[in-house]
Amino acid sequence: MDSNNRSKLAFVGACLLLLALYPMVGGKFGVDLVSKIMVYAIFALSLELLVGGTGLVCFGHAAFFGIGAYTVVLASPESDPGSLALLLPASIVAAGLYALAVGALSLRTKGVYFIMVTLAFAQMAYYVVHDTPLGGGTDGIYLNFKPALGSVLDLGSSQVLYYFTLGALAAVFAFLALVSRSRFGRALAGIRVNEPRMRATGFSTYPYKLAAFTVSGALAGLAGFLFAVQDGYVNPEMLSWHLSGSVLIMIILGGIGHLRGALIGAFAFALLQEFFKSEAIFGAFAKYWHLGLGLTIIASVALLPRGLVGVPGQVRERLMGRASRRAETAEAQDELA
Repeated sequence: MDSNNRSKLAFVGACLLLLALYPMVGGKFGVDLVSKIMVYAIFALSLELLVGGTGLVCFGHAAFFGIGAYTVVLASPESDPGSLALLLPASIVAAGLYALAVGALSLRTKGVYFIMVTLAFAQMAYYVVHDTPLGGGTDGIYLNFKPALGSVLDLGSSQVLYYFTLGALAAVFAFLALVSRSRFGRALAGIRVNEPRMRATGFSTYPYKLAAFTVSGALAGLAGFLFAVQDGYVNPEMLSWHLSGSVLIMIILGGIGHLRGALIGAFAFALLQEFFKSEAIFGAFAKYWHLGLGLTIIASVALLPRGLVGVPGQVRERLMGRASRRAETAEAQDELA
């Protein structure tokens, strides 16, 4: 393992350690907030597999997130806590199956057509839960009891749910890191860089893209499950295009093409939201928090084309550039002398 990979591993390890220690110093609001951000980080990682790993820009990813959330609520019994061993796989499988169906059709298109088809399928799922009794309409549905695994694991405890979410985040990150280093991951990278050349070398790219789309949807379903369990409530907005746009902004803000970027982007986006919503800081202007957040994101994209994950590299390049210019200036002065 080279020094660059070691530094990346050390960074991720340090972040996970800090997250594990946070409940010891954070209050209830802070623990709930960080737990929710970790759910968004899992959601962002699932989209990173498509956008950064395969080069497929999906604008309907919220559908899989929402389906995972609705599955746990609809499948939970009303009189006692549902079994975690059944509800968690059910949410993942339901989201994965819908992703498989959507991908089988949408992957036959390319470019902006692919974006629009995935958005159309997401809107279809949105209107199913919005306009039918199945999803409770605009009122949504409450989760009466949070899932448990006997007496061993009860997600009704906020601290247990926090560490369960942290474990899920670490597992998803490790899984995607292994995928990116596998033969399958290298094939996806080849599709992202030059799909026609991959087909010319004998690869049938469609099955690879469909597999990536399905896995991505299943991981989004996992995030939806955790979100529903934490909030105890689901509504159609969880499947809206606004959420698909938000998670896409997260990975752009963090840096597309890097798993670390999805983590950083999710935390940065959520914390910026909380910052601009703070009436203690912005007073009455806090109700216009979308404006401040939008301007900040525009500035970030303009000044940080590689995202937040690329900041250290940009700083090094500028420092090296200055050092090089100083050396050239000194050399020119010596020649004049």
